[in-house]
Amino acid sequence: MTGLSFRLVQASLAALFALFPAAAFAQVGQPVQGQLGFQDSVTPIMDSIVSFHDHLLMWVITGIVLMVLVLLIIVILRFNQRTNPVPARFTHNTLIEVVWTVVPVLILIVIAIPSFGVLADQETVPDGERLYLGSAIFSGGNVEVPEPTLTIKATGYQWYWGYEYVDDGFDFVSVMLNDEQLATTKPDEPRLLAVDQEIVVPVNTTVRVLVTAADVLHAFAVPSFGIKVDAVPGRLNETWFNARKTGMYYGQCSELCGKDHAFMPIAVRVVEQDQYDAWLAAAETGDFTGANMLLAQAD
Repeated sequence: MTGLSFRLVQASLAALFALFPAAAFAQVGQPVQGQLGFQDSVTPIMDSIVSFHDHLLMWVITGIVLMVLVLLIIVILRFNQRTNPVPARFTHNTLIEVVWTVVPVLILIVIAIPSFGVLADQETVPDGERLYLGSAIFSGGNVEVPEPTLTIKATGYQWYWGYEYVDDGFDFVSVMLNDEQLATTKPDEPRLLAVDQEIVVPVNTTVRVLVTAADVLHAFAVPSFGIKVDAVPGRLNETWFNARKTGMYYGQCSELCGKDHAFMPIAVRVVEQDQYDAWLAAAETGDFTGANMLLAQAD
């Protein structure tokens, strides 16, 4: 197989795989080896992102890939030296130049308009009445989200995260476990994502997250929640999530922040309301070891 033929096969396979964005490899809460699609969605924000991706963006991208592939094949077959020994001498075609300018602009407009609703979902904290249009664009109905009942401030440091439960008056730092700590304390959790103390929140609860940094730029991102927010020194950014399924969800700093950028993960444990109440009562006294033991016993 020639290099050109191999590239054509690669392009064809890429277009085929693009038709299956929600691959069976996807798993809630964390990435898995061989995964093709997003992590499973557990929030309204991520629902809107998945809908936008699966029902519009991927089809547009697939159409563009197939169109370019067809054009390449036509050029290869029709304008090679054997079938077209005398090349054309024209230098431009006004109609084609207009088309390849106007059509991409129209495609970008089609993509941009629904993306505004998706972006608005992420940037606007629910007030209990607002209907979130981003998740309804392709799913066929509006989604109403209750206003936040829990506020957590996340502060990025080189290279770990600090969390403050603003309404409850306590805070803690969250540091990635090294291999030895992971093997002895949390052997079932993923390497480079497990932390010594995760965020704990109740299920089906709207959580406001205030994000900042103490030194350099960081970014707070949890893929299953569909949130990614810059952490900027001296500035307080805001996002939110409402997780509908219990479990452990992982994220990472998503802004290059120094030599240990890859080693400041985010872990969020979503639990039932009664488990959260018990954990909160112990955490407010500073007894995080006892608080986490309560969760372990409940599991």
